Amino acid sequence: MSSDFQPPSKSLSILASVGGIVTGLIAIAILNVWSKQVPKTSLEKPEISTSQTVARQPQKPQPPVSSAKEPEIVASLDAKSVVLPGQPIPKNQLTVSIIPYIAPRVGKLTPDETTTARQAWSYFQRNWNDETGLVNSVDGFASVSMWDQTAAIAALVSARELNIVPAAEFDAKMSKMLKTLASMPLYKGELPNKVYNAKTLVPVNYGQLEKREEIGWSAIDLGRMAIWLKIIGAKYPEMRLETEAIWQRWQVKRLTKNGQMYGTAVIKGKEQYNQEGRLGYENYAAYGLKLWGLDVTQALDYQSHTAFVDLYGQGVPYDQRDFKNSGANNYVLSEPYILDGIETGFQALPKVYADRILAAQAARYEATKQLTAVTEDNLDRPPYFVYSSLFVNGEPWATIADTREKHNDLRFLSAKAAIGWYVLYNTTYTSQLFDFVQANLKSKDGWYNGFYESLRQPNKTLTANNNGVILESLLYKKVGQPLTVWAGVKTQKLTQRAIKTP
Repeated sequence: MSSDFQPPSKSLSILASVGGIVTGLIAIAILNVWSKQVPKTSLEKPEISTSQTVARQPQKPQPPVSSAKEPEIVASLDAKSVVLPGQPIPKNQLTVSIIPYIAPRVGKLTPDETTTARQAWSYFQRNWNDETGLVNSVDGFASVSMWDQTAAIAALVSARELNIVPAAEFDAKMSKMLKTLASMPLYKGELPNKVYNAKTLVPVNYGQLEKREEIGWSAIDLGRMAIWLKIIGAKYPEMRLETEAIWQRWQVKRLTKNGQMYGTAVIKGKEQYNQEGRLGYENYAAYGLKLWGLDVTQALDYQSHTAFVDLYGQGVPYDQRDFKNSGANNYVLSEPYILDGIETGFQALPKVYADRILAAQAARYEATKQLTAVTEDNLDRPPYFVYSSLFVNGEPWATIADTREKHNDLRFLSAKAAIGWYVLYNTTYTSQLFDFVQANLKSKDGWYNGFYESLRQPNKTLTANNNGVILESLLYKKVGQPLTVWAGVKTQKLTQRAIKTP
């Protein structure tokens, strides 16, 4: 992903292929004029645990002053929190299991959770395009990536199953989406372009709506789409032929090579064919492609390139292929682990990796009094998209653009990460994350993306992915199963990971 409208250099084109999510570039044009300010709010201290279960208690209003330490103190503690090499995970905690992970938070949604789901759906009502069935990636701006259209598919399924959308409306909307995906113009007639005009289906470049331009395709975006096409086909058999027609029309062979995932970028009129993915998104997306029979053996390998770094005493996994040695940023983020847990039950990545990543964020709160749930997302101010990471390119707790420019002052607690962790782990810490989102990030048109640590105010961007992840998280909580298991998706004899805690 690049933060510039112009085609990136060769090195940056590799960067662009790694993230696989192009929402940030889509958002820039509209967000240039949408920077907003909001009043300061606050944080409260929870107990720290990633395994202790707790009963939900009524929440008191939050105090007007945060207990978080000053940004300079937090930055100093973050810098001191890192130890290399970190604590590895014993091999006996990575053994094979045939049982996907079932989270402790299951069953009927609480009134607060139901309200949260309905609020998230309001984004999709506002940003649905009747002409195509595609949904704007960013509020009010008719541009969409395949990653974000998949978020819309997940949101529609969730809204139907949570009784927010009637069956007839669901059928009509989903049928429209699938027919569009089966007929839309493709990059070189092969695969979906990275970005489209959501109203006209014209393939476009980032931030542009009218000029037709084919700029390549992303294997990671299409890996996420692959998972949800399988979920739809399995859960709603009457739509299976439509989902299969989409996959059969797409020329999917070029998505993989030698067991790895590949995407394309167009630089000065010439196509580049680049390996995509680093630990996290690479494995998650590869799982989707494997469901359709593609060879992604190397992309599913979560050990060969993995090392560990201690962050606040927790050994966190990271990909050794960083910018210095590979030309690509090796972000450690919450979202791929959350999506893998919710959708597959930790079948692409070991649950113990997610345990460590959540534990490090909880431990950071213990030390700094700063609630932490970080991942990548859009901002409501320049540079408009950042990767808020636990670890990247050798630096702890760095928030950077894909150009590696630092923006630690714009680190934010992510709404989708907070709610994703909340449904996967029944702890006092994740409960506090959920409550903080409820108290601080509600908008009449959906849920804001997050809350800035230093600025003490919401990141007021509204996006399909943020609201879509929130909806599918709550569906997962209701049905009590990973969504591929709930839908009845066949696993293609995929390796199943153990469920153990460090």
